[in-house]
Order: sequence, then C-alpha cells, then structure tokens
Amino acid sequence: MQFKLKISAVAALMAVTGFATAQDVQVVRIGHVAPVSGAQAHYGKDNENGVRMAIADLNAQQPPITIGGRRVRFELVAEDDAADPRQGTAAAQKLCDARVNGVVGHLNSGTTIPASRVYADCGVPHITGAATNPNLTRAAWAGKTTFRIIANDNALGSGLAFYAADTLKLKRVAIIDDRTAYGQGVAEVFERTAASKGMTVVGKEFTTDKATDFMPILTKIKSLNPEAIFYGGMDPQAGPMLRQLEQLGMGNVRFFGGDGICTSEIAKLAAGAKTLENVICAEGGASLAKMPGGTAWKARYDAAYPNQFQVYSPYTYDATFVLVDAMRRANSIDPKVYAPQIISANVRGVTAQIAFEPNGELKNPSITLYRYVNGQKQPLN
Repeated sequence: MQFKLKISAVAALMAVTGFATAQDVQVVRIGHVAPVSGAQAHYGKDNENGVRMAIADLNAQQPPITIGGRRVRFELVAEDDAADPRQGTAAAQKLCDARVNGVVGHLNSGTTIPASRVYADCGVPHITGAATNPNLTRAAWAGKTTFRIIANDNALGSGLAFYAADTLKLKRVAIIDDRTAYGQGVAEVFERTAASKGMTVVGKEFTTDKATDFMPILTKIKSLNPEAIFYGGMDPQAGPMLRQLEQLGMGNVRFFGGDGICTSEIAKLAAGAKTLENVICAEGGASLAKMPGGTAWKARYDAAYPNQFQVYSPYTYDATFVLVDAMRRANSIDPKVYAPQIISANVRGVTAQIAFEPNGELKNPSITLYRYVNGQKQPLN
C-alpha cells in the first residue's frame, strides 16, 4: 500500500511540475541539405551551423515548446548534396523517406530547384535561405511547399548593375558565368539591367564550377578593354580568378558578383591579390549590423562555431524558426497539416520581419552591397 501511495505521489508531482516522461515527448526532425564536402563545403557547414543553433535554442526554451498538447524535442537530420543536382534530389528523397517534419535548404539553386519537386511530391515543406534563382518560385508548388527568405537574383543582379552604372559611371563590362542555375541566372539579370542603363557588354565567357584556370578567357577579355567584369558563380572560382587578373596586369578592373562570392573565404582564396580591393558584391538582406538581431546573434554564433561564419547561417537559423512557428499555429507537426500555415507567417527573425508573397518569396527583400578593405568585408550601404 505504501508503495502504491508513493507512486501516486510521484505521478501527482509530475503533473503539478509539468515534468514529461519519455513517452510524453514527441520528436520533430528538421532536415537540412547543403554541400558539406567539396569546394563549397565552407558554405554548407555555415548553413548547417545555423540550423543546429536554431534547434539548440528551440530545445532550450522555457517553458518547453508543446505542440498538440505534447512537449517537443527537435532534432537535426543533415545531408550532404556536394552542390550536385543529382545528389541533391537523392538527399531530398532520403529525407522524405525518413519522414522528416520539414527541411531547411538547399544552398545552390541548381540543387534546390530539382529538389523542390521531390519535396512537393512527398508533401514536405522546405525553406531556403540561400538559393536565389527566381525560377525556384515559379513552380506550381511555390508558396505551398517551397519558400525563400532571402532576396532573389533579380534584386542582386539589378542592384549591382545600378551601382556600376549610376555610382561608378562605368560604360564597358565583360561577363563570365559558371553555367550553373545560380551563376547563369544572376549574370543574365546583371546583363539585362546593365544594357538598360546604357552599359556595353563587350564580351561574354563561360566556365564551370570546378575550374581553376581562367587565363585563356581572362586574356581574351583583357583585349576587349573592359572597365569591369561581372562573375556569376561562387568563391572557389572567384578567388583564383582575382589572382590571375593581377598576374595579367588587370589590377584596375572592377570585379562584380552576387552573394556566391560575397564571403570571408574569398579573401583567403585570393591569397593576397590586390584585386580583392576591386570586388563589389551583393547579398540579400541587411548587413549583420542592421539586422534586427544580427550583432547579438553573430556573437553567439562565433562563440559556438569560431571562424566558420560565411553568409547564409542567419537565414537558415530563421528558416528553422519559421517552420516551427507554422507548426505551433497549426497545432500539429504533420507537414500536410502545418504547411498551409507557412504562407501566413509573420515572424520577427534575426534577419528581418519574415512574411511571404503568395509564391513563397520574401516580402520586401533588401540587399546590401559590400567591398573588401584589408581583406575584410565592409558594407557599402
């Protein structure tokens, strides 16, 4: 009898204190996909860190988060797509098969666009904080299972072209892209806008996202006497390109690019080339200092992941919270139940006040232009 009374007393205490048994806790699995191997691994690890940090913060909330009357524990399910479209769709299918509750990712437009169809077919919502090709949100499932919380290439490419024409008064520009969905897309936007501003595109060249030797195309471009080069691609190519521009005596040529080159890593990849000072790049969103919670968040990030910050981790952090916000408003962790709530998000994130257009694009996106001074990225606006 005394034993039964003790059990009853413990049960009563658990009920009063809100203590949850293992059976009372439901696990919510958040998938993340990005390249964490290969030349772009520094981006992918940074993105993954953002999600890890969000999950740690969600699990630490007091009182604990409950959804559907049950306490929740969040877990990360991380996959590597190596920036390869086929590996990206395979990773997406793997997350679908694992029945994750939602996905943050991918990094590259070339992996995100085909993966978005996989997520749509299995009914799992995903939010990217990095892929910027406008075609992502032109699919039938955009605004249903596909969302973006960063400015797209239309904003990045046009913003850079306006700065080149209106502020720097440049007239002659050459364009290089890496033939990826991202690189080609942002280069095309820059080209159209530059032409509309009266700039002359003196030459167009192509490379790949695996190349390291750009001497032949840069030599050809040098003969065309451009005032600037726009590069549509990522920093593993932009860094060596800057070194080779210096070797060719093109130290007076401006070098423009989107968020793919706008990293701290490019200074290392340029290996001391003075042409780094000619770089003007654009990122979606405000600079960290102007983000609603950017400065304090960055200090916590650096403490947890020293010397790993690149570009997009604040956005993957916010994307995780947007998914969970929709779950809480729907009172369900079932993707098919909570996914319709994402479109009506109104979340004050680290990066911005996050709300969506009907096609899943971020409302009122901003961009920031940057330059490099003594190897450090500094905002221009």
